[in-house]
Amino acid sequence: MTTINWGIIGLGKIANSFATDLMTVEGSTLYGVASRSQEKANEFGEKYGAVKKYDSYEALAKDPAIDVIYIATPHVKHYEDTMMCLSHGKAVLCEKPFAMNSDQVDKMIALAEEKGCLLMEALWTRMMPHFNFVLDEIESGKYGAVKTVNADFCFEAPFDPQGRLFNKELGGGSLLDVGIYPVFCALAILGKPENISAKAKFGKTEVDEETEITFTYKNGSKAHIISSITRKTPSTATIILEKGLINIESRFHETDKVTTVLDGVKLYHDFAYSAKGYNFEAVHVADLLRAGKTESPMMSHEFSRLIINTLDEVRKLINLHY
Repeated sequence: MTTINWGIIGLGKIANSFATDLMTVEGSTLYGVASRSQEKANEFGEKYGAVKKYDSYEALAKDPAIDVIYIATPHVKHYEDTMMCLSHGKAVLCEKPFAMNSDQVDKMIALAEEKGCLLMEALWTRMMPHFNFVLDEIESGKYGAVKTVNADFCFEAPFDPQGRLFNKELGGGSLLDVGIYPVFCALAILGKPENISAKAKFGKTEVDEETEITFTYKNGSKAHIISSITRKTPSTATIILEKGLINIESRFHETDKVTTVLDGVKLYHDFAYSAKGYNFEAVHVADLLRAGKTESPMMSHEFSRLIINTLDEVRKLINLHY
């Protein structure tokens, strides 16, 4: 498998970003795209040079030329679309959140294992060099133990009761859309918390417009997390350690800049990405496929389960039901 043929279903904003970066990935090509509208599929396909343009997701999944499908549909469709693609024997890279709850994620993973297909959650930050640098710095032990992780992801979205951010039927709210990033950050650094506390502010469409979460750990470490779709914050992540700190600059999930302070010495690290950053997960998935792997060691099924189980628990605590 020298060239990896990609398909994309769900042709919204994030699919445009992914397709743009995919064009920079050597050995990968955008072979097919699918929308519920043939006109939209044609327009998107022409823009990014796709060979095939479909007005049916299943038609794309049935195409024997396609090796892997990137799913960029709304949150509430991730489970259904992933199961359909896996049922046709396709490898899947599914946008975060993996699904709406842990039960759906378990069924997705079970089918992927049954079919022998690669399945990975597209939480692109995990593959980005700046974040892996941070994990390596912490793992080195030179900063000592992690004491606190402070991470926020907040932005002010125009209110649209029918839009995906505010529409409960589309899985709207801050937690699943942007809160997942600071949750992921804390879990990647500190692991599963011993205790979780959370509170939320709900708007007129009954989605969490703002959520605050605290993780606590047996060793005394803590993580403080904030997400919002109604106010803007710097959206940084700061890790305070025994001998210094690491600051992932704004916006921490996609930045190319990290500041470290160790024993009073401050250093600036600039990774200067040439693409937006989706290329890193595309390269990773392509490498896994060429190696015949069905699971990522970086974004494992176990880690995706930890994320969705944590999100489920937070939703119970704030009384958010879809």
